[in-house]
Amino acid sequence: MTTKRRPRRGVVIASIAAYLITFLILFPVLWISLLSFQESGQISTRPFSFDTLTLENYVTTFTTLPLLRMYANTLLLAVVSVTLGALISFMASYALVRMVFRRRRLQSAWRLYLLAGLAVPVYILLFPIYRIDLLLGLYGTYASLIVPYVAVSIPFNTLLFTGFLRELPTELEESAIIDGAGLWRLVTGVIVPLSRPAIATVLIFNVVYVFNEFPFASILINNPSLTTVSLAVSQFQGQYTVNYGGMMAAATIVLIPQLIIYAIFQRQVMAGMTVGAVKG
Repeated sequence: MTTKRRPRRGVVIASIAAYLITFLILFPVLWISLLSFQESGQISTRPFSFDTLTLENYVTTFTTLPLLRMYANTLLLAVVSVTLGALISFMASYALVRMVFRRRRLQSAWRLYLLAGLAVPVYILLFPIYRIDLLLGLYGTYASLIVPYVAVSIPFNTLLFTGFLRELPTELEESAIIDGAGLWRLVTGVIVPLSRPAIATVLIFNVVYVFNEFPFASILINNPSLTTVSLAVSQFQGQYTVNYGGMMAAATIVLIPQLIIYAIFQRQVMAGMTVGAVKG
């Protein structure tokens, strides 16, 4: 009797803990969504009162902010930077895992160099990147954000790709080589299709990062026509006043597409993050 009840109790406890953690994660998003339907003055004075709900904040947001242009700018930055970052990281990871280096120390040093970026706080580099953009004439352009986004994504992408590629069996590659496949055909015809979970995970995480990234965009973009959606919330903060209702509405509009994307591709994300964690 006791041996049968213990697993059930363990499953119940794990389920309760999972639901609790999920609620704690989603609570800020739900709270922001509820506050977006309150008047701006009521948010600062009576945030827990929901007597009068209004859509005025969303009307103000859609009429004040060029949301279509903001989303277009962000999508352009996401597509270019995420594609370049994933391509560079995948090629480097494949070389580190599958290629034979004449000097093993060089291979280890190159891998350590790529992964060392994980230990560097990204926003320490804000001022150096700002100075480099001014020197190269990139300040205030799309390139001023694309280059840092690509560089920031490489360490995480490399870590995920190298871990994934190590778990792939080499028999399929050896068969393709025996059949006369070259390096390009081997990678595009064998490795890339097998690496779809890892690639999907990298793309989703990086796209979400670009949508949420604020410090680089706030410092390196000075042209209103290049404003991204991450800067939408800051548009409602003036020098002396803050439109809290508009900020909550803008934050909700920015968060909802990201939640939808993650909900659609959550299986790919879980597959890419957990592959190789359990060995048979």
